[in-house]
Amino acid sequence: MKKNSKMLLDVNDKPPLGKWLLLSLQHVFAMFGATVLVPILVNKAAGEEVLSISVALIASGIGTLIYIICTRGKSPIYLGSSFAFISPMIVGFLKCGKASVFTGLMGVGLVYVIVALIIKLVGKKWLNKLLPPIIVGPMIMIIGLGLASSAVSQVGLDLEVVPWKNLVIALVAFLTTALLAIKAKGFFKVIPFLCGIVAGYICACILGVVDFGGVEAAKFLQKPAFYIPFVHYKLNFGAILTIVPIALVTMAEHIGDHKVLSAIIDRDLIEDPGLDKTLMGDGLATMAAGFIGGPANTSYGENTSVVGMTKVASVWVTGLAAVFAIIFGFLGKLTALISSIPNPVLGGISILLYGFISVNGLKTLIDNNVDFSRPKNVIVASSMLVLGLGGAAISLITKNISVSLSGMSLAAVVGILLNLLIRERED
Repeated sequence: MKKNSKMLLDVNDKPPLGKWLLLSLQHVFAMFGATVLVPILVNKAAGEEVLSISVALIASGIGTLIYIICTRGKSPIYLGSSFAFISPMIVGFLKCGKASVFTGLMGVGLVYVIVALIIKLVGKKWLNKLLPPIIVGPMIMIIGLGLASSAVSQVGLDLEVVPWKNLVIALVAFLTTALLAIKAKGFFKVIPFLCGIVAGYICACILGVVDFGGVEAAKFLQKPAFYIPFVHYKLNFGAILTIVPIALVTMAEHIGDHKVLSAIIDRDLIEDPGLDKTLMGDGLATMAAGFIGGPANTSYGENTSVVGMTKVASVWVTGLAAVFAIIFGFLGKLTALISSIPNPVLGGISILLYGFISVNGLKTLIDNNVDFSRPKNVIVASSMLVLGLGGAAISLITKNISVSLSGMSLAAVVGILLNLLIRERED
């Protein structure tokens, strides 16, 4: 493999031990805040533990190692918990239970694998036609805006009288995250959400609203709460249509992340190792995550930023970071400490986080010059937004089968069909 002069360490270069450990820990800190935030937010919204924080960390590490193997060590991507599935997992759990969530997530991984095999056989042009920016942009906006009410309720802004401590804690978390995102340089600019959580948590401790009972009771080393099919539950396909269609959006994000990293390291990862292999790695990683009771995996922009900042593209570094994530998943005190984060901290962070997700959808439309003077684009985007945010649902119930499409899933299907079926008149 030709040496890449843009990078201090190229994809297959192994750094010296001390530097190797330090660089790997940077990747762990970059992914940590977002990866553990997914199970925290899902559990808070569901009212009970659906996802285990420790299993999410382990799934992230295992998924990254699977991805490295599938891409033959040619792509320094790190995989962590996907925010795109937060709302579908909550809806799936409330409708059909915990087993249906993990069945659906394994189904997402299977969709990735199938798409990867099709790309290997016939190429990838069809995927661009199926998922143009006019579909992907509104879907990302729905993912963020659909969670807006959750952020508001975590702070307590939906109450008649908002506790003053909630406001102070949420404001500290919000402002820390916002200021670092705008003003910070170097590594701190990559981890604003993690820093916001830490600042908000310290504020909550000072105001006496943190319950440390769980931390005291937890063991230092603890077996994670794995949730495995045919051991803890039977497969349940009740929420599969609520969860699986979101794979269409995350596949588009997958392609975008790999294009960004390709530009950073001056290698076309879509061509080598190839989109079929990167999607296969992502898909098998998500299947493995769902199999052990973890959230779906996705490529992390935070870690891509670390590669750009450090000029180190070594998969030895991302691989060791994955090993660290797995080890952290067995530290009971750590996961208990994370679980003790109060709602106002999460609310302050989430106001920004969900807004960032929504704006990324708008950015997708702008960056791709989507023309809203064309009636077709207006019809597709407006239909998707109203159906996705309005709580629309369609159910088909027969004697033996119950099929339901709602929210984001329904919006994705309707958007794709409208885009394919509507033909504009050529002047």
